[in-house]
Amino acid sequence: MALAAQKNREMFAIKKSYSIENGYPARRRSLVDDARFETLVVKQTKQSVLEEARQRSNDGECNPDNVLDFHQDDSSPYTEEFYTDSDPEADESKKEINLELEPQAAENDAEDEVQDQFMTEEEALLSQDIEQRGNEQQIATLLVRFKDGIGGLARVLKTIENYSGVVNHVESRPSKDEGVQFDVLVRVDMTRQNLLLLLRSLRQSSSLAGVTLLQEETNSVSVKDPWFPRHASELDNCNHLMTKYEPELDMNHPGFSDKEYRARRKMIAEIAFAYKYGQPIPHIEYVQTEVDTWNAVFGQVCELAPKHACREYNIVFENLQKEGIFRVGAVPQLQEMNDFLRKHTGFTLRPAAGLLTSRDFLASLAFRVFQSTQYVRHRTSPYHTPEPDCIHELLGHMPLLADPSFAQFSQEIGLASLGASDTEIEKLSTVYWFTVEFGLCKENNTVKAYGAGLLSAYGELLHAISDKPEHRPFEPALTAVQPYQDQEYQPIYYVADSFEDAKEKFRRWVSDMSRPFEVRFNPHTERVEVLDSVDRLDALVSQMNLEMLHLTNAIKKLKAR
Repeated sequence: MALAAQKNREMFAIKKSYSIENGYPARRRSLVDDARFETLVVKQTKQSVLEEARQRSNDGECNPDNVLDFHQDDSSPYTEEFYTDSDPEADESKKEINLELEPQAAENDAEDEVQDQFMTEEEALLSQDIEQRGNEQQIATLLVRFKDGIGGLARVLKTIENYSGVVNHVESRPSKDEGVQFDVLVRVDMTRQNLLLLLRSLRQSSSLAGVTLLQEETNSVSVKDPWFPRHASELDNCNHLMTKYEPELDMNHPGFSDKEYRARRKMIAEIAFAYKYGQPIPHIEYVQTEVDTWNAVFGQVCELAPKHACREYNIVFENLQKEGIFRVGAVPQLQEMNDFLRKHTGFTLRPAAGLLTSRDFLASLAFRVFQSTQYVRHRTSPYHTPEPDCIHELLGHMPLLADPSFAQFSQEIGLASLGASDTEIEKLSTVYWFTVEFGLCKENNTVKAYGAGLLSAYGELLHAISDKPEHRPFEPALTAVQPYQDQEYQPIYYVADSFEDAKEKFRRWVSDMSRPFEVRFNPHTERVEVLDSVDRLDALVSQMNLEMLHLTNAIKKLKAR
């Protein structure tokens, strides 16, 4: 079992884990593949947990009762981070894992279970629905509330499996209610009758604070209020890595065989993992080889940007040079860049250990927070990095985040991602790829670059502005479903008429998304507000009226001059 647990730990990208399996070996960052890889990891996680639970159950003694006995202890390998460094065999004798009835036995006892006098209201409604519409397959979402961590999650999944259910999605979050540590959303596909029996089985567990069936509909259950960060401090919980191009695992990575480089990367990653909201950004003392790499790339950008970058980029780039943040001989610190951005657009930075999942990365943008790495690419490949490094972030992203129009566009992508479905996250990631990473725009009838992946990689920049690739007008609905190449130069680029035009088109496209609510960012409280009540709408209208009053007065005074 210890070997199985170790294998599992190596498979999953968890907050405190620096390495997982080698995702999609490629040469460049791909947010769309991040979303797909995240789905793959969730699927593998579920399957591995079920297999380990099944093995543990086969090794234990069977209890014929149709109830799982959830016993939580500190030695469980299923902690809030899913896996720890403890040996799950050490306290094996302390665990009791009782199996439910096999599905056939569960079906035979269905009528007796349904007639139980302690049936809840939603169980009664579900039972009535079975009588009226039959025992059809049902997609449902359960909210399972754990009192003492999520050590019992594997046994919940095992219970679902024994009732012939298929788990489609698992999502956890710390609970805000006293006496409850975690709320876990579990989306299942199973017959209505087995769903009813599952609810009754889970509710008899003393280690669970409750199980709720969320908003059942004809053939599906939708979650009215999905979890997403509402305050910038909650980004501390959005720090899940997709380790696709790590030097520890990717043999194509320039630093794969460099033990010293891998050790430094791990050290810098641990600093980012330890960072919490409100803390000063840790200072990194860059070594000479890293400074030399910065000098090489910085020199190329200084040579090409004036001619090929958009006007907004060049204006901020020049200001960064005047303030001494961009200069030869010193890799800029995130804290000094953070202070510069906050002063110009209100954007701030927080250190990231590596490539984040698409949902976490986009969510940060909603708060005008950009998650930036602090490590430097390998010295043998100064003009190319297989994953984002601080040179890409600093030279590619930071100048335009200090431009008000572009900062607003970036934040709107982030706001659109909050509460979005997995499919919509993938579309938003694609739009982000073709704009913020590899976008082009028109300037005096000349195509200029504003994408960070172009501005920090001179080879693709020269390719993008040439006649070799296809240039298409930016239309979010078409851009969002366009396949792209992430191992070679792009064959297609999207050209916006201007940032304002791109924002207007994006807003119209986002308005058709399936999310049943609207959100806004309150800069005074650093909170995202869900506009789902009359009171919140009244407060927004009042604020807008005040702004209109200031605008009207300003116009009157200008005319009086």
